[in-house]
Amino acid sequence: MERQFQKELESLKTSLIKMGSVVEENFDKSIQSVIEKSSTLADQVIETDLRVDALEIEIDNAVVDLLALRQPVASDLRFILAALKINNDLERISDHAVNIAQAAQVLCSIPNARILDEIPQMASLTKTMLKEALDSFILLNPSMAQKVLKSDDRIDDLNRLVTKKVIEVMKDSSESVESEMELVRISKNLERIADLTTNIAEEVLFHTQARVVKHHAEEKEKSDL
Repeated sequence: MERQFQKELESLKTSLIKMGSVVEENFDKSIQSVIEKSSTLADQVIETDLRVDALEIEIDNAVVDLLALRQPVASDLRFILAALKINNDLERISDHAVNIAQAAQVLCSIPNARILDEIPQMASLTKTMLKEALDSFILLNPSMAQKVLKSDDRIDDLNRLVTKKVIEVMKDSSESVESEMELVRISKNLERIADLTTNIAEEVLFHTQARVVKHHAEEKEKSDL
């Protein structure tokens, strides 16, 4: 019975790794669709999101079965709860990738639409964060997860800079409002993906160290003490 339970836990982890790989690739394509102004890549991102939705349902069902039939405790329970939240975070990352792809489709229709330098910077940093968060889950590496948490502030700074630059341009040129607003849309979705990636890293810390770091819970606890 115990051996079968461990096989089921490994199967759940394998399914999450598979989903993470699909989401990571879809995110990459969404960014490429913006930089290359490729409606073809954007269409692929939107189509792949349906596969991600199906994987989310499959993993949700597996988690429900494990909780109902196995009644896990301690580390096993933490893993299953973390898997449930990571599953949801990955699905939402894919949704934001779709939003980015849809923005790319709009930019493709606008001649001479610019791409701010900060967009590729945000995309590169977010891509690294997502990879490290997923690797920390695969390897059960809390140090790698902690590193992801420290990168989020840089994304927030870049997002604010994009908004500032867009506002400055729109003040001078009403003709560029549509394309500039799509840049804000892309930037905001990158910021949300970084937040969700941070959530994944937090769940890794919860699973491996039984630490709750969401919403700065550790700092609050120290302050209360």
